[in-house]
Amino acid sequence: MLIGAHVSTQGGLTNAAERGVESESDAIQIFNQSPRMWRPTNYSDEDFAAFRERFGESRMEQVVIHAVYLINCASKEPEIRKKSIASLTHALRVGDGIGADGVVLHAGSRKGEPQAASMKRAAKAIAKALADSETCPILLENTAGTDGPLGRDFDELAGLLDLLDGDPRVAICLDSCHLLASGFEIRTPEALDAVIEEFDQKVGLDRLRCLHLNDSKVPLGGNRDRHASLGDGEIGKDGLAVFLSEPRFERLPTLIETGRDGENAGKVDVRLAKKLRERGMAARR
Repeated sequence: MLIGAHVSTQGGLTNAAERGVESESDAIQIFNQSPRMWRPTNYSDEDFAAFRERFGESRMEQVVIHAVYLINCASKEPEIRKKSIASLTHALRVGDGIGADGVVLHAGSRKGEPQAASMKRAAKAIAKALADSETCPILLENTAGTDGPLGRDFDELAGLLDLLDGDPRVAICLDSCHLLASGFEIRTPEALDAVIEEFDQKVGLDRLRCLHLNDSKVPLGGNRDRHASLGDGEIGKDGLAVFLSEPRFERLPTLIETGRDGENAGKVDVRLAKKLRERGMAARR
């Protein structure tokens, strides 16, 4: 399992790689631009090359990008739709430039519109961004079960894949907090096994390329997206140990998004996650 942190790109892409090294990450996640603004960051080919060189010198094996939060590929509003496609395309092109293993995307929110039509709009927007980029995959993220955001269960994720004609550049990122919040029990080996089996039947384990490791402030089925720091939420250290020690997650980048305050916070969380993984593996023996 490639455990790592979400790291800042402040000061440039190479600084993100350096922060990954400092946090003892095996993989990292970055934003390609400010996550709450439409304005893209204009990286040069030299920026990309410098990042690839520094990343290649490190112990890290994978890097993924998280697309900005403003994107809503399911929107009916022409301006939002135009900006969403442009922003997603930009993220994919940055991914192409740095050799990223994917761009994590919240597929969109229907905003009170019918489900089927919203799914079709989202798929068309995603297809457009894929067509205007090269090789970087899109990793559709499951949502926390709130009414509106697409991807709240495996049927919806499978539906989006079907609408994209099973494009091999589209895969899935599962978030531990979102799973619990949307009603998936993942805190015991038996329960997690059942969840993975359902995912495999409906989506396919070959599509699972990334994990987000977050604790949850809301209980099972709470249907709200409220991350907690590792061990401080409803999943807890024991539940996270189960998640981290799942054998079918072995080679996946497992990225911590919840930050702590203070110096070396990323390293603290990465070390905790690795310790919990060891605990979970020992319990499974």
